[in-house]
Formats: sequence, C-alpha cells, structure tokens
Amino acid sequence: MSRSRTHVLRVDLSAGETVRERVQREWRRDYVGGKGLGARYLYEELSPGTDPTGPENLLAFLVGPLSGYLPGETRYAAVTKSPLTGGFLDSYGGGAFAARLAGSLGDCLGLLVTGAADRPVRIELEGGRARIADANAWGADTAETAAAFPDAAVACVGPAGEHEAAYATIASDGGDHHAGRGGAGAVMGSKRLKAVVARDSAPAVPDDLAALRDRDAAAYARDGTGEWQAAGETIETVDYANEVGLLAAEGWTATGFAGTDDIGVEAATARATGRERERDRVPGGFRIDTPDGEVVPRGAAPISLGAGLGIDDFDRVAELCGVCDRLGLDVIDAGNAAAWTIRADEADVVDCSVEFGDAAGVRQLLEAVAARTDPAGLDATPGLADALADGVDAAAARFGGEALAPTVKSMALPGFDPRAAVGIALAYATSDRGACHRRSRPQDREPFAGDGRESTDRVRTVIGEQNARSVLWSLVVDDFVGEAVGTDLGAEWLAAIDHPAVTAAAGSDAEDGDPARVDALATTGERIWTLTRLFNAREGFDRTDDALPAPLRTGAEDGPSGIDPEAFDRLLDRYYAARGWGPNGRPTAASVERLGLAGVVDDATPLSDRPIDLHSRNG
Repeated sequence: MSRSRTHVLRVDLSAGETVRERVQREWRRDYVGGKGLGARYLYEELSPGTDPTGPENLLAFLVGPLSGYLPGETRYAAVTKSPLTGGFLDSYGGGAFAARLAGSLGDCLGLLVTGAADRPVRIELEGGRARIADANAWGADTAETAAAFPDAAVACVGPAGEHEAAYATIASDGGDHHAGRGGAGAVMGSKRLKAVVARDSAPAVPDDLAALRDRDAAAYARDGTGEWQAAGETIETVDYANEVGLLAAEGWTATGFAGTDDIGVEAATARATGRERERDRVPGGFRIDTPDGEVVPRGAAPISLGAGLGIDDFDRVAELCGVCDRLGLDVIDAGNAAAWTIRADEADVVDCSVEFGDAAGVRQLLEAVAARTDPAGLDATPGLADALADGVDAAAARFGGEALAPTVKSMALPGFDPRAAVGIALAYATSDRGACHRRSRPQDREPFAGDGRESTDRVRTVIGEQNARSVLWSLVVDDFVGEAVGTDLGAEWLAAIDHPAVTAAAGSDAEDGDPARVDALATTGERIWTLTRLFNAREGFDRTDDALPAPLRTGAEDGPSGIDPEAFDRLLDRYYAARGWGPNGRPTAASVERLGLAGVVDDATPLSDRPIDLHSRNG
C-alpha cells in the first residue's frame, strides 16, 4: 500500500455511481484527515438546513494519513450532520473493521457517501476501490449482519439505524465497537446502506514506521494510562467516578451509587472469559458471555445502563449493553432515555411501568425505541417510544418534563456529573457535537484541584484539549495512546511521511522536535475546532446552545449543589474571550482570518462583529 493517502472514494447511492478523486493538497495540509478533513468536506458540500436523514447529507468514513501504522488500536471517523443535534458530528469506532478499512482504502483517506438507494445495499471496499451490492440483511441485528461476511470486516446498522433512531450507531465487529454518539447510524439507515464491507487486510507497516510504532507502543505500555487500560480498560471509569464524587445515578437525582462495586471492574474481571486482544501489551475490553451472546461492555455501560438506571447487577448491565450493541443504539443516550422515562412516569408526565432497577422493563423499552413501536406490557403512553427514538429533548417537547434529564445541543450527558466539577460543564457546553466527555476531560483532574481552581485555568485546559484532540482525531489515533505519547501532536510521525501539515511549516529537512512543527499542528487543531463552530453557526447555533442544562442548576440528593447559572455565564464569557469569539459565541472575522479560514467561510455563516469585552460584560 502507498505510504501517501491522497484520494477519496465517492459513492452516490442515488445514481449508483462510484468515483475516485484527489484531495487538494491544501486540504491535506490544513485539515490532515479524519475529523478535520470531514469537517472541510461537510462545510463545503452541505447547504444550510440540509435534512440530516435526507439524501443530500454526506456520510464520510475517514482514516488519517498514518492509519494502520500508528501504535494502539486503529480507528476511523464517521463524519456527518447529526440527526440528533442538527449540527456537526464526528464519531469514532475501532477494532478489526477500522484496521481493514485502512487497508481496503489503499491510497484513499476515506469513503464519502451521498444520495440514498431505492433498496437496501452494501458498499464493498477492496484494493482502493468501491462497489455497490444488494444487501439482503435488512432487519438483521449487527451481530447477524457481520456474521454473514466471515472473510471480511463489517460496519453496519442494526434495527435502530434502519428506523432512523436519532442516536443509532454504526456498529463494527458484530457490535463490539461503535461509532456511537449523535446518530451516524440513522444517517446510514436513511441512505438504505446496511453495511460497509472491508475485504483487504490491515496495511503492512513499513520498516522505518514499524520502529516508531514499536517504540511508542512500548512507551505507552509503561505509561500510567497504559497500565490503567491494561488492568481495567474503560470499565473502571464507573469505579473512578463513584470514588471521586462524579457519578450521576438514578436519572441524575443522585451523585454516587451504592451498587458500584457490583457493576465495576472487579465484577467484570470475575465474569470475563478473556480480553479482546489477548496477546497485546495493552489488551482490549473484557469479553462477557450473556444468554444472548458475547458482549464487550465499555465504561459507558455500567455508568449509563447501571448507575444511571439504578441497576446493581453486572450480568443485567452486560445484557442491556448487548441489547444496545445488537440493536445499534448509543448506550449513553439510550440509558438517559430510559431514565427520563422513569422520572417522567413518576412525575405523571407520561405513563410507562418501568422503574429504576428494572432491567427487564428497560430492555422492553429500548427494543421498542429501536423499532419505534409501543412497548408491549409496559402500559406506555402511545407514541412514547417513537418520540424517545428522536432523543430526550424530542420526548420532552412532545410530552413535557423538560427538566428531567440534562442535554447539550439535544445530546444527553455522559454520567460524569458537572455539579461536582464545573469545568466538566464547560467542556460539555462548548463541545462541537453536543455533550461529550472526550473532547476535553476535566473529570480526570478537577476533582483533585479543590474549589480554588481559577476560571482561567479551567478555560485554558478545556480549550487546549479541544484543540489537541482535533489534531489527534484528524490523525485518527487511538485515543488513549495519542494522549499519552502524542505530546508533539503527531509531528514526528507526520514528518516521517513528509506530510504537508508539518513540512509546510518547517521544511522536510527539519530535525525531530522542531517547535515550528508542533506550533503548526496546534494551529491546525484550532482551525479545525473553529471550522466545526462555523458549521454549527451556519445551522443557527449560538450562545443559547452552550447554555447550562436546567437540571444542573439544582442539587442532587446527598450530592453536590447546583451550578450557579450566572457564574457559569461568566465562565462561558472567559471561554469566548480566550478563543477570540464574540459574546454570542460566534467566531469573529479576525479569528477566521488568523486561522486561514477567510477564504473558506461563506456568506451564509454569521460571524461576530468583535470579540467579547470581558470588562464591559462584568461591569
């Protein structure tokens, strides 16, 4: 396989056509791949107001220039306009599919899918080419769909994607991995695209890059994050969140869960039949047998489907995770939808005979949500499951109960409670895709900083991590490995393949560690983050979409008090000021010019006249 990825594959499902096209060198320089390149294509090709589940929406499966070579698990980015939020969406999946996608794309950085087929289809990738074939598995779950291709790797939608549930996932490896948040699976289902099949093996790693890979893989295995992941993978986050006082429980009514020990890492270790990658220095998730088949639960499962629903039985949590995996439902939004339903029933907003701790009832509800049918046996308000399939905000808009579950940009919050660490609230509120615990991670540090942490420190941390991860997710590096060993934002790796993102800044003969390369990549991260903000602004997003969710303004039972909305507004002002944006949360012409986006932004995108003036705002 070529070391240089310079093309993309385009598939128009309406016309039944596939073509290859070269990616502009300037785009590869300024946006690299993955998230950045996806944001550039999305901004360029979508008109404001494009229906996320209409044929005009773009769904991109993207890798980076070094995918298949980097240490850790190979990952891919699914980039589209979200049916859940109506804004920019990037979601990531790993496993065998991502590795074989990198091999099957050849010299291409991704697959761009537009249009909609008139029948269920799949796209086959092999040797840097794409072809469209009929899919005979419409109605099958994600495990059944993958099992039909034993000689290939598959990314597919389950019933939730087929029915265009707004938080449907794109599942790979039979449901072991998901491009989970924001509803990329609904976009895929709306295109009648059941699966993408990658037939080639993962790319062979050239000798010089293999040496880099071995060095960084060994360094990561010795790093504290690598040791943590090897010991407990992300399943341990429920134990951590509970220990430091961040774990939201029982529909955000409490912080802390008495049953954590029964659903955390010790319970997973006791029930596991093995790990995903047994022979790796850093093995993957725990393999758990359930009556419905094997499941590999991640940290979001015990947090959202366990503590969040008052379920203290690991076996039941694993089974619910398996239900979501096979249906193709994001476990975070699914758990929040079930929790909202329980609370809404308690408040006489809707009827549904499911309670906290009722795993069987939750299963019935989620199966009904994925199918958009009324759940049998739960005495539910007609149309409840159909409304829940469009998200908590959609259900609240239809029935009431707006203050029962927190969301940002209509995306439900992960279970790290910002009331215990306000920096988390800032990270959630300003995230480009809606509530996300990965764009910035104050939950890793703020619980240990005490109440004296300055607002400027919180803002600096959130912005720095948002920018850095925009670069790392454009490389599409393994999340944890990238954070631990990618302290130069991947500059050394990009220099090894003479990538224009670094050679344009320092030249191809610059020595490793040249600060100009790192500075250029830091600017690239800020450019990408600003471009996604511009995309959202063009869709009508502004400061109101960064607002503190109402449920976080009140305290949790036996937990932290609510966040002061005025204090949060002041923190948001500082964030906008640090980014050079206006008081409405939109970039200014000056910030756009500084980042080389003046020739990109169109007349339909509103900009702020001037940056926010903190002195006048604070009186």
